[in-house]
Amino acid sequence: MRHFVCFILLLPALMWPLSASSDEAAADAAVETSAVGGTIDQLFDDLKRETNEVAAQRIARRIEREWTMEGGDTAELLLQWAQKAAGDEKFHVALDLLDQAVTLYPDYVEGWNSRALVHLMMDDYDRAMSDLSRALSVEPRHFGAMSGLAGILRRTGYEDEALKVYRRMLDVYPMKRAAQRALISIMDARTGDRL
Repeated sequence: MRHFVCFILLLPALMWPLSASSDEAAADAAVETSAVGGTIDQLFDDLKRETNEVAAQRIARRIEREWTMEGGDTAELLLQWAQKAAGDEKFHVALDLLDQAVTLYPDYVEGWNSRALVHLMMDDYDRAMSDLSRALSVEPRHFGAMSGLAGILRRTGYEDEALKVYRRMLDVYPMKRAAQRALISIMDARTGDRL
């Protein structure tokens, strides 16, 4: 179960399509064009307004790339090494690398988010939540950190808190299907409890 949860959380950040259909390529080009000369704030505005799921995913990936590059070359290299170590289940090596990243670059949101994911892989919810909270203090719109936080809250029985996080996440990224489904699932469970 632990690996399944971690796989779900890591998948959007680590997996890139090997090839794209013509529709997906066109959506990518549109996102890249809108981002040229734009800021991450503009990308978030685009993400909030986008009603096409595929186009929204492209914008979200562009935002994730921006976050990854924000720390500079050294931070990005530490992150890549940590992801490789975590993929090889060398969690303590990954944590050492990510500790260096967040020490050297305390405002590097992907350092905090990635360290939280490694803690999740080790079933250390307390440290994961601490790192996710730090990531969200650096970037309150970090939909990946919100997803991880909501998942932990749900898994540990804090449905009300998870519901608030999912709502906040959907305010940032309305087309995020996983968050929509989670919100519906929680609401359906509540309705069923009342019947």
